[in-house]
Amino acid sequence: MRRWMIVLICIVLLAAAAVGLFLMPKQTEKTVADQLSPDEPQILTIWHYYNGAQQQTFDRLVLEFNETVGVETGIIIEAKSKGSVNDLTDALIASAQGAFGADPMPDMFAAYADTAYEVNKLVPLADLAPYFTQEELSGYIADYLEEGHLSGDDALMVFPIAKSTEILMLNRTEWYLFSSATGADADKLSTWEGVTELAGQYYEWTDSLTPDVPDDGRAFFGRDAFANYMIVGSRQLGVEIFEVHDGQLTLNVDAAVMRRLWDNYMVPYVSGHFAAYGTFRSDDVKTGRLAAIVCSTSGAMYFPTAVTRADGTTYTIAGECLPLPCFEGTEPYAAQQGAGMAVVADTQVREYAATVFLKWFTGEANNLSFAVGSAYLPVKKSANSVARLDQELVWQGVSPLLRDSLITSAEMTTTYTLYTSDAFDSSYAARRVVDTHMQNAATAAVAQRDRLVAQGMSRAEAVDMLTNDEAFSRWYEEFKDALSRSVD
Repeated sequence: MRRWMIVLICIVLLAAAAVGLFLMPKQTEKTVADQLSPDEPQILTIWHYYNGAQQQTFDRLVLEFNETVGVETGIIIEAKSKGSVNDLTDALIASAQGAFGADPMPDMFAAYADTAYEVNKLVPLADLAPYFTQEELSGYIADYLEEGHLSGDDALMVFPIAKSTEILMLNRTEWYLFSSATGADADKLSTWEGVTELAGQYYEWTDSLTPDVPDDGRAFFGRDAFANYMIVGSRQLGVEIFEVHDGQLTLNVDAAVMRRLWDNYMVPYVSGHFAAYGTFRSDDVKTGRLAAIVCSTSGAMYFPTAVTRADGTTYTIAGECLPLPCFEGTEPYAAQQGAGMAVVADTQVREYAATVFLKWFTGEANNLSFAVGSAYLPVKKSANSVARLDQELVWQGVSPLLRDSLITSAEMTTTYTLYTSDAFDSSYAARRVVDTHMQNAATAAVAQRDRLVAQGMSRAEAVDMLTNDEAFSRWYEEFKDALSRSVD
């Protein structure tokens, strides 16, 4: 009897604890909310990487929050752009490490999963899940939320505020001249093999325009965010470079997959059919040095409406947005990108205050306003439909090219699988290797090609020597070694 009484008491205590845990979030939220005061507002700093029109849109919404909900509840947001994504990442790591001269850590910051993962090892981040009900979370696109679970558990460390993917943008004016003269098939823009073929055709056509000057054809294509080509391209071909299970990484650097990536980037790049000149590929379209690019959805904001060539001639162009190319015979995958917002672990009051802002910012109307003003996609299910997005686009009166960019991207969220690799130890360093290794090799090979041609070798022989089986095998082994060392 005594033993059974002890068991019964344990059961009652466990049941009471379970009930307490079930009720805690609601009680905590009310208690914490009561601690906010307009007389003594919580001032929260945010670091982000928005610039230009994106920063203006973000700042406008922050000001609106501060003057409405912020004033009423006692929450003031102070936002600061730290430059580019890489500039922001460097500033965050320096602050988290306590580097000499680094600014103090912000309360919130925009970050991709790999950056948040690295920061979290130095400065703990807040788990935001307890501040949201299941009903609230169910309103967000599940894949966007999943990206913020850094440890593979229920902890939500990065909250989605806006997303994007990649699209192909075309100088339609230049394409018309090219296709009219050569019969180039626009359907080939849907595959990487097709883009590679078209680029060779374009080089030959532009070379033929000056028959007295050999080998002066122009490059057709270039891309931003080279890591996406490697990571998403591998996934299209059935292999995850970074395969993560329970925080454990398996590197998959498949030779056949890498060769297909090589043949559709390194080979055309060294041949002069692909290129990269300015900081962003939209810069290269503006100078007439490229006719097609792959860039982020937000790249539509920077795609030029006119070309100014080196000789000073300027002419108006029309742009067109198309879905991201895929490898022939593969399922369509595209990058899921766009940094979320991480909150540095603090008191419950300050963490709660941060989530008040995040809930407000991702409300349908506000998130649509930010999405359209910055060329991102909203994160709420109700706002991400093509019809709802188009309604907002019409209401805001955006440019036809920006509208096409967002509508194309929104349609891709239903026809493509949006993919991002999970975070892991050294994921930031590993992604840097993936982002730079082939591109650096391609840049070096172009310089070597020109030296060999200057020494008397034919251009075709130089290209073959730098892109043949032996060259690939050498690069492949070096890439595998560099990637392995980055995660050791």
